[in-house]
Amino acid sequence: MQNKISFSQSSVSLEIIGLPDYSNNENKDQISIISQWKLTIIDKPLIEGKLEHLGPIMNAFYTYSNLLIKNEIPLFESKLIDIKAENLHIHNIVLKSSKPNVKPLILNIGNSLLSDTINCFDQLSESQKVRIKETYVPNNIPKYLTFGINKKVKFFNFFIPPFIAICSLILFSSSFIYFYNPFENIEKKELINPE
Repeated sequence: MQNKISFSQSSVSLEIIGLPDYSNNENKDQISIISQWKLTIIDKPLIEGKLEHLGPIMNAFYTYSNLLIKNEIPLFESKLIDIKAENLHIHNIVLKSSKPNVKPLILNIGNSLLSDTINCFDQLSESQKVRIKETYVPNNIPKYLTFGINKKVKFFNFFIPPFIAICSLILFSSSFIYFYNPFENIEKKELINPE
């Protein structure tokens, strides 16, 4: 009997089918040997494949979504999958079969379905019940995608604190101008020490 573990988010579900690796003393409920996976998106044809297809497809979705976040040209092309933006709300996905004489599967999904799909992939990556070799699944967002963001953060972290300090110093010292009256002090001295 093979194990089936599902990950779902709103209108998308991902099912992983496989067996535990008993040679590593794994629990009978775990999956380390993936024989098949199925991605179900509401109102879309079923997407399924083997382990060697799962990693590249996950990588494609992650890379494409990072391009969207960075406001770069949202386009990903590979031998297995192409993803490109039709407009701000619609994304075209072309899944190419590794079998000969099989037409590619073309899907159009919106932002919510794209987000739900990536959420399912995130659940799979973080799951303790399914173990996938690192060679197949990207661990995190690639470093080169966050480089530009880090540069901006470092710039702001360097200049913002001194700027705030100078502004608060000016504000604080200018408040004394309104409360301090030198003529009032002269009158007080005259009352205390009349000549």
